[in-house]
Amino acid sequence: MDFHLQVFVMVAEKKSFSRAAEELHLTQPAVSQYIRALEDSVGTRLLERTNKYVRLNQAGEIVFRHAKEILNLYTNMQCLVDDLTNKARGPISIGSSFTFGEYILPHIIARLQNHYPEITPSITIHNTKEIIDLVTNHQLDIGIIEGIFKQDKLLTEIVAEDHMVVVASPNHHLIQRGGDVTISEIEEETWIVREKGSGTREATETLFRTYGIAPKKLMEFGSTQLIKESVQAGIGITLLSSWTIERELHNHYVELIKVSGLPFKRNFSIVTNTIYQTKALKTFIETLRQYLSQLKTL
Repeated sequence: MDFHLQVFVMVAEKKSFSRAAEELHLTQPAVSQYIRALEDSVGTRLLERTNKYVRLNQAGEIVFRHAKEILNLYTNMQCLVDDLTNKARGPISIGSSFTFGEYILPHIIARLQNHYPEITPSITIHNTKEIIDLVTNHQLDIGIIEGIFKQDKLLTEIVAEDHMVVVASPNHHLIQRGGDVTISEIEEETWIVREKGSGTREATETLFRTYGIAPKKLMEFGSTQLIKESVQAGIGITLLSSWTIERELHNHYVELIKVSGLPFKRNFSIVTNTIYQTKALKTFIETLRQYLSQLKTL
């Protein structure tokens, strides 16, 4: 039955019987047969199909979500058995929030591939809330997140510390004036912030709560790169991880606003949903720890 689920998941993700057949190296009639058998087993139709589209119905959404979890658990079971005799190898699914995923994780993956080429990682980058949900539902083996969260089911470990700083365009009046800036002064500025659910947005709101400020104008953008470009263009100021702006500071595309009491720190944590880890996952975590420990000494 696990292959029936695999075929169903592929059809749902590709939204096409023909593309799923191509991906699985099957004929289209064979794919249709697997789907019919699964629907007979479940007792209801799972897909709405016409000449123009294939999409999940309400029952299909339920089966799809649980099928992904079942297939992932099956893979982990097989990997754990293989690990008893084999070296680190096989797939691992890694999720990360944007800051860590876009600026730190690629270097860790490069080191992992250099030393353990038989490990095949897949990467998902999303905001902190979505990564937690995917780990909780066993759709990711591990998540790397920023900010504070409460989730009893997950195992967590703090692995890195990050400094958050306020930045603006070099032409911004607070930069041009020079010297320290007060909290009340930055409260008057236009703030560019990430979307709700983002760890950076959470850090920004923590800053506002800590200092009791309520900026009169907020602009919400969905990516760190867009925020950096907007700050550089002079649209407003923002709070960002120091990791994300090293290049911009070096090239003087943005400048730090010297605010009393800043920068403040936040943690990055790894989250998993089981105490049983494959050798590949253990190797990734050890590689991550080694890279971050060396990063601290630079």
